[in-house]
This record gives sequence, C-alpha cells and structure tokens, in this order.
Amino acid sequence: MRMPSSSPASRRNAKNALKLKEQARQRASAAASPAEMAKLEPIHRRAAGIDIGSAENYVAVSPEAIVPGASSVRVFGVFSEQQDALVEWLRSCQISTVAMEATGIYWLTLYDKLEAAGIEVYLVDPHGVKAVPGRKSDWMDCQWLQKLHTYGLLQRAFRPDAPIRRLRTLTRQRAELVCAAASQQQHMEKALVCLNVQLGLVISDLAGETGMRIIRAILAGERDPEVLVEHRSARCTKASIHEVKQALRGTYNDEDLFVLQQSVDTWDFVQRQLQECDGKIELALAAIPTACVVKRKAPPLPVPAAAEQPEKKTKGTAGKNAPDKDFTPVLRRICGVDLTRIMGLNLLSVLMLLGEIGTDMSRWRNAQAFCSWLGLCPGAKISGGKVLSRRTRKVNNRAATLLRMAAVVVGRTDTWVG
Repeated sequence: MRMPSSSPASRRNAKNALKLKEQARQRASAAASPAEMAKLEPIHRRAAGIDIGSAENYVAVSPEAIVPGASSVRVFGVFSEQQDALVEWLRSCQISTVAMEATGIYWLTLYDKLEAAGIEVYLVDPHGVKAVPGRKSDWMDCQWLQKLHTYGLLQRAFRPDAPIRRLRTLTRQRAELVCAAASQQQHMEKALVCLNVQLGLVISDLAGETGMRIIRAILAGERDPEVLVEHRSARCTKASIHEVKQALRGTYNDEDLFVLQQSVDTWDFVQRQLQECDGKIELALAAIPTACVVKRKAPPLPVPAAAEQPEKKTKGTAGKNAPDKDFTPVLRRICGVDLTRIMGLNLLSVLMLLGEIGTDMSRWRNAQAFCSWLGLCPGAKISGGKVLSRRTRKVNNRAATLLRMAAVVVGRTDTWVG
C-alpha cells in the first residue's frame, strides 16, 4: 500500500533522503585520493613534543635536529635549572615550535620559559589524542605529539596574552575570596541560630550594615533587645521593630559566642584581603593597552513600539560583591565600549569576562567557533544520516558560566528579550 505524499511518514522519508544525498555529496567533495594523501607534507619541520608531568618532562624532537646516533627523546626534571636546560637543548636543536600536553598546572612555568625564549608553544588538549592506540607511555606520548605537530594536526588551546593572564589570576583569586566570605557568613548565621538569635528572619542581609552592627554589639556584651534594636537601619523594612526585638531574645552560651567571634574575625580578614586584591587588580588593569576603536555604522533606530515605552528606573548594576573602586572608566578604555550597558552584565561580570577572554577576539575563527569553545552550542552526533544527540559538550569554562548567569538575569527582565 502506497502512503499518501502528505503523510508524516512520507515527509520524514523524503527529509531523510535529502540528508543522505547531501552527506554523500559532501563526502564526495571532501574525499582525498591516495595521490593527494601522499602529498601530506610537514608544516612545522622544527617541531618538538613535550609530555608534562609532576616530576619529569619527556621531550621529543625530530631526528633531523640532532646528530646521527643520538636519541631524539630526553627526560628533564621540573626544577628551574632543569627547565632552563630543557629550553637550551631545544634552542640548540633549532626548534621553533613546541606542542605540550598536560592536564594539571605543571606546564605553566615551562610555558612561560619557552615563550620568553621565542619558541611558539601549542598547549594541546589531551582529549584530542587520547584515543590513539599504542601510545600508553610518556616516552611514546612525546614522540606522537611531535609527529602530529610536525604535520599540523594539533589545535592550540586558548591562552590569553601576559597582561590578561595576570588579570585573570587576580580575578580568580578574588572569586575565591568572595566564596570564603560567603562561607564565613554561613558560619555566623549558624552560630546565631544556635544562640536562638533569629536575625536572618528579620533582615535581608546578615552581612549588611544592620546585621554586622547587631552582631558586633552582641560580641561586645550587649544582650538587651531594646538596645540591640537601635542598631537597626531605617532602610531595614523587612520586619517591624517589635518582630526584630523578638528575634533578638536569645539563649547565649560561651561556646557559640566563641564560634561567632571567630567567624566575624575571619570575615573581617577576608574583607581586608579583598581590598588588597582590588588594589592589585587596579594595577593590572592599568598595564593593559588601550583598545583600538573601529568606527562602525550606527545601529538602526528602534521600532516605534519600543521607542514609545517609558524608561523604567533601574537599581545600581554594580553587584553585591563588586569592588569598592569604580573600574568602569578603565574597562571602557580597555574594551573601547562600555560593556556594563549590555543587559545582564554588571561591573564585576565584565571584569571577570575580561580576565577570562581578553579583548582579542581574533583568536577564534568566527562567532560559531567562539560559542563552541564556550560549550554553549549544541553538538552534532550523526550516524547513518540520523541525529543521535544534540547535547552540548561538558566544559569547565568560567566565561560560559558568567554568560549563562547573565542570560538568567536577562530572562527575568521586563524587556523584549525577557
């Protein structure tokens, strides 16, 4: 029985037939003849491969770069003197580019030494070569890396320039300090609950102005709710004065007060460290060059429906954990535009994005490659003309996390993208 041409099954079969025809056309156009495969020539003739370890580094060079009879593989330690000897050996072999494979942080210092010596460094993702059989030792790994790099078959991982790397180190340290402060805030809240001081139920922010003044008064020896409630700010309107007094009638003991005191001391220490880190970030931002502004065409005028809408007053976009110093003018100088005006981004998110990505977007071929690096685009797992999976790749990318959080913020706004 022949199915009608308008049935869902016939439309699905026709769609699959078109897919198979297109894939066959692509395979025919991309297929290389044996003669073309024989023309595979080295791209980097003076290439080396390094397998990085925590205690040893295995280095392989081309047999053409050494004297006949000598081994093309050497093993170096990780101490500074041994790393310097590794760099000098590569320079004596006239190596111009190196491929490094590492999964931890052991490659950082060697990368900088090679870069300072004028050697082009390719940091390679181990997932790109782990499926090759027969390369299960460090001795064989470095040779395989050297061979792949010689023919240009390895892709370089993204690593920003030195000024951006210094900023990235500081912004990541600042993020760790923010997490440490949040942990101490949770300890303070737990100690107050153990004292039956339900301060978290009557104020919005325990680490805010009102909360810290009341906590410091308790630690100073004050127990009378009538006196403690006087530290309440006039802007604190979550609960009435009577409810705040009831929440401050606690059952005090020396042990929980001791825990509360230590949590407050640690919180104060972390706040001082945050201020010191912000000072270092200011110096790092001053060392980043000014952006070259490219003149572009003016954007089209908004549609009348959007232009007639009255502008709503918005709260400050600095963020709760934003630095005390205003880095907006400096960020505008570095980026060429004020990125904080983008919906969903504030001062802190722009600062962290600059530390993770930098300003040189030419590192990626196009916007699609950039989204793939972020892990924000769907995958394409196809077999037999059938899409098996469109799941996005699992990546540990801080920039992608920031953009996802920005998307959540934008989705909650009363705008055309919300």
